[in-house]
Amino acid sequence: METLFDSTSSRIIATPFEPWWETPDFRDDLSEVVTSSASAVDKITALARLLQFTGCSPQIDQWERLLQLAAIDIGVARMLEPHVDALGILAEAGHETPDPDSAWGVYAADLPTHRVNVIDAGAEHLLTGTKAWCSLAAELTDAIVIASGSDGNRAYAVNLRHPRVRPQTGAWPSLGLREIPSGSVVFDRAPATSVGPPNWYLDRPSFAWGGIRVAACWFGGALGLARRAAQTHLNRAGRSPMGEMQLGQLDAEIFAVRTMLAQTAAAADGDEKFSREHAWRLALRVRNNIYRSAQRIQLLSRELAGPAVLTSDAAFAKADADLTVYLSQHHGPRDEAALGENIGAESDVDEV
Repeated sequence: METLFDSTSSRIIATPFEPWWETPDFRDDLSEVVTSSASAVDKITALARLLQFTGCSPQIDQWERLLQLAAIDIGVARMLEPHVDALGILAEAGHETPDPDSAWGVYAADLPTHRVNVIDAGAEHLLTGTKAWCSLAAELTDAIVIASGSDGNRAYAVNLRHPRVRPQTGAWPSLGLREIPSGSVVFDRAPATSVGPPNWYLDRPSFAWGGIRVAACWFGGALGLARRAAQTHLNRAGRSPMGEMQLGQLDAEIFAVRTMLAQTAAAADGDEKFSREHAWRLALRVRNNIYRSAQRIQLLSRELAGPAVLTSDAAFAKADADLTVYLSQHHGPRDEAALGENIGAESDVDEV
């Protein structure tokens, strides 16, 4: 649907001076798909078409559209984001365009107790082992899986519905992102197709842009809470000075993130050729800032909306729980330390 993000639509990143607290004109079109009873696959493929995602979509479009979706429903944005990631990975590797009715995940978690190895049997690649944190593995059709081989780590495209791929469908008691169960998958010599050369998946600069895309979803979720809180406050008969202060704090925090994403998108989509190290440094800066900002926006939104909204507005309560779980994907102080190490490593090289 071309009218969703046309030149007259309010944009959070591209037009950071536009009011963030107003309901966007395309919300009803998105909400119709978001709130439908469709399966995860049907919802992902419908949204990918509606939002016009391809493997070559500019970063600003990916971030903008996913954050606007997250502002409506964080869980659905979390469902769609890996599919967008997979489309980009496949396109960048020169892989054939996937079936438009397929829905993809990206499974890259690397735990000492859960590892997947590749066995090269002639021209065939077979995956064996267990991969942790595989969201929606029992529902999706395909996934990019990172596996270890004799020449390093490599991305592989896998049919999740192959009989040698067994998602472990255990309990998922999470209150946040309840619709995104993330369990383990057992690969028992499952056939796979290589995507890119060895170690390419982590070494490419676009890996960093994917990290920012996730952070844009965090921000979108926080923005959705802020919108609901702001509208609650602005509709009050007597607005308190404390509420006005909290609204002002929200506005300043949101403006800072919007302008940061606008500048970062201009760099990511520009002509400058980033090295993997410089791209990841930028991603760490943005992710660390958005992580802290999203936490503050979440807290301010709760305070501005008041306890009645948390206990009587199911959408607000769900978004609050979803955002809390989604933000846990950030590694907190470890990612902040990684940024310092990145800068320190370059400083050491300069001194040699």
